[in-house]
Amino acid sequence: MGDIMQIAILGAGYVGLVSAACLADLGHHVTCIDINRDRIEGLQRGEIPIYEPDLAPIVVRNTENGHLRFAADAAGALATAQVIFICVGTPPRVQDGEADLGFVFEATRDIARYARDDVAVVTKSTVPVGTGDLIEGLIRRMRPHLHFGVVSNPEFLKEGAAVADFMRPDRIVVGAEEQWAGDRVAQIYSELARAGAPILRTRRRSSEAIKYAANAFLAIKLSFINEIADFCEAWDADIDSVSFGIGLDRRIGPDFLQAGPGYGGSCFPKDLRALLHSARERAVGLRMVETASAVNEARKWSMGRRIAAAVSGGLHETRVALLGLAFKPETDDVRESPALAVVNALLRAGAHLHVHDPKGMKAARGLIEGVTFAETIRDCLRDAEILVIATGWEDYARLDPHAVADLMAGRLVFDLRNALPASSWRKAGFTLRRIGEAAPPATISFTARPGPDRSPMQAVDWDAVRHERHREKGAGHARGMAMMKPAE
Repeated sequence: MGDIMQIAILGAGYVGLVSAACLADLGHHVTCIDINRDRIEGLQRGEIPIYEPDLAPIVVRNTENGHLRFAADAAGALATAQVIFICVGTPPRVQDGEADLGFVFEATRDIARYARDDVAVVTKSTVPVGTGDLIEGLIRRMRPHLHFGVVSNPEFLKEGAAVADFMRPDRIVVGAEEQWAGDRVAQIYSELARAGAPILRTRRRSSEAIKYAANAFLAIKLSFINEIADFCEAWDADIDSVSFGIGLDRRIGPDFLQAGPGYGGSCFPKDLRALLHSARERAVGLRMVETASAVNEARKWSMGRRIAAAVSGGLHETRVALLGLAFKPETDDVRESPALAVVNALLRAGAHLHVHDPKGMKAARGLIEGVTFAETIRDCLRDAEILVIATGWEDYARLDPHAVADLMAGRLVFDLRNALPASSWRKAGFTLRRIGEAAPPATISFTARPGPDRSPMQAVDWDAVRHERHREKGAGHARGMAMMKPAE
């Protein structure tokens, strides 16, 4: 292991808490600071305020061994830290979408008040290009004689797989103008580097731009495949086959090619708006980014209208069961979730809506009204005439269609995530409408490339491959969940 460092993290939200726990697990001594005393006191009792797989055991383990502590008072921890990470929120401003840096500057002022000499100040929050310069200028004005360096070290954490992404990263980006400060931050990750994680050293502004460019590209990829799904529906092709076929091209790859109701969450929507605002400031056109954002917003709101239009006589007084409220599986985050847009559209169409989510119910209660929150999947499905799959939780993908048929009054299913095994649901008597499919597809197979575990002419069933990928996406590890049926 490399040198053990004293690290302070400002912010105990999603990025801050995951970073603090994982850095402590690498052997560093980490203090995670937040002005929310209730949150800090809860963490000190072992209460994790967010749902993220594998996070709780790491927090508990490192709290018990003394590597991780939580504090509401910044002064003591900042005065002894060799490295200080800024991990606070950068929400979009309502009026123009620009990233609100108020929390970042508040954290910066605390650093200027209390930090020791030779400290590396690291921005892990997603911030517009040039923010590192503003942080440096603010500290210099408040503490002209302080010796410090400002480093950009953006996070690339997927909700639902954040721990795996931190501990087995595709890359670690370190952007610094001072060599010593960049070296210190790179040293923090020496254990991961020895395990094969590449560390990219750049200028600070380049590092800040990498984060926005990465998210923008992935958002474009998602909007692209959703438009291709509409094309497939119009021409009676199957989007699963198309996604799989183009994903086999190594230049394209299979990730972020799952058609659905649009993207949501705390990152892509706000980061694209912030990137577009920064581009307008310098009169730079980002037409593909603008289009991807517009396509996504239109898609989210069109899904509910599609359902209503597909039902003869409309949805007035129709009981609809909607499964899934989080913007994706393995998270409780419902911010800008496509599912919420679907809920609102179905309510406007007059549906009686019963909803369920394994983890997102608490957060959703404060955002939607006029629905019945079902505590169990069984309660949600009982007597429903229509079923909508809005989030691709494994619990839902593993539902037994025959058990569902016993509970529901109708046999119409709209699978907005293409999560259900279509053949078994159709054999059970359901009319299943999927994204990117105009009609039930024929059996699809292809001749696989030779590999260590398969013969050159092995045929591959797309339905099986797709569901294997569904289980393994995120951290890249199947979680081996048991077959899920509605509770008796």
